[in-house]
Amino acid sequence: MSGVTTRLYFLALFFSLIFIFESGFLVIGHRGNPSKYPEETIQSDNSAFADGADYVELDLHVSKDNVLVVSHDRDLSRVVGSSVIVSQNNFSYLNTLKQANGESIISLDQLFDYYKDKPNTKFLLETKKTKHNSPKNMEELLAASIKKYHMQDRVMIHSFSAPSLKTMSQLLPDVPRIFIVGSLQRINFEVLSYVNGINISSDLVTQNPKLISQLHALHQKVFVWAEMNESPKLWNWLINNDVDGVVTNFPARGYKYKLAKTGTKKYDVNKDGIYFGRVPTTISENPYLKVTTSKELNFLDPVHVSSAVIASGQTFYQIGDKEFVPADLVSLDLQPEWILPYWNLSIINPTQNPIFTYNKPDKQSGKKNQLMPRKHYKILGVSGGVKDLWLLTDDGWVKSSKVLYYGLFNKNTFAYKNYRKLDPAFRQTNVALFPYLPVEKVPNKSFWSTYSDVNAVIFNQR
Repeated sequence: MSGVTTRLYFLALFFSLIFIFESGFLVIGHRGNPSKYPEETIQSDNSAFADGADYVELDLHVSKDNVLVVSHDRDLSRVVGSSVIVSQNNFSYLNTLKQANGESIISLDQLFDYYKDKPNTKFLLETKKTKHNSPKNMEELLAASIKKYHMQDRVMIHSFSAPSLKTMSQLLPDVPRIFIVGSLQRINFEVLSYVNGINISSDLVTQNPKLISQLHALHQKVFVWAEMNESPKLWNWLINNDVDGVVTNFPARGYKYKLAKTGTKKYDVNKDGIYFGRVPTTISENPYLKVTTSKELNFLDPVHVSSAVIASGQTFYQIGDKEFVPADLVSLDLQPEWILPYWNLSIINPTQNPIFTYNKPDKQSGKKNQLMPRKHYKILGVSGGVKDLWLLTDDGWVKSSKVLYYGLFNKNTFAYKNYRKLDPAFRQTNVALFPYLPVEKVPNKSFWSTYSDVNAVIFNQR
């Protein structure tokens, strides 16, 4: 780590301002719900919230008479059909202009007044500034409107303008501020000292996959915006890399991914492992919606497990940016030579009673079936460690200590020779070195039955 980077890291840790979001990632409707209704209208905003958006992202300009106007463009020709510059007109005129759905261009005060009694509606507001940081009074107008409608807990501010965010940090220090960047060169310590998060293009994030964890280490939230083609491939990548929010043209799609991820748990692993399944397993793009790929893991394939995700009661290992496999058959503790001596053997229940099997290699997972006495079962996979080994059969998982490996009694076999080579510490001891002959129960006979058998023998000898 360079001296500049080290200094940036520790200074940012010291000065960073942290704010807490609800669990999972935030779905932010970009300009409302523009794939359904005209952007930045009440109809579009309502639709975004109805589709599951946590926030709606809107843009602000200042009119000639110092009114904050809700609009992405300074020139309204794209949305009202005629060239009207916001900063060159009073709001009384701008408010007469109609969008395609018949709604008027509105002010921020009008927006807040409409939503003031709808506490679950929240907004990400962008200050649109020139390169010369104009208009100079935008931040004062914005702070006044937020305070007037008591929206401090229902808004975040983001901007391409670092000076705008710095001013907002002074006017409303408790309102989260997010810096929008299209280039990594714009991220520096000075900006990080007065913002709480970075809103960054998806292209930059995918090209620099460590950026998310690096920004999180600096106590910065990470929001992502895209060029809005928003393919499932991009969504799978984003949610697998723990972004804090996605600014999307399709809030319903974002909500679907958020729901799928809700309630899951993720923790770091950072270990090498090996796949011990007889049948190949398909690699999925994420563990939440189980979107599969054309890739597979085969027996003894090595993997590096970066993290584990618990979703819908099942544990998955992350083995790539968007590659996940069920964890049950990936062992982080076993070596192939410890397993291969038994791999092609069958196992048997050496008792006279059925042995319970389980849904997963864990007794807490619930019982699934039973292994019956004298029946041979094929090993389909293994899990755990040498001292806590589980075996997968067609009828479920069973502790290896409960069964008997059958077939090693033939000393000429490859399995037996490899077994003998193993360090005793890594051997399974419940193996059949001789053919297994189950003990038959001898029935208890009555006195008269025994007397009859003896007389029969005596009679036959005469």
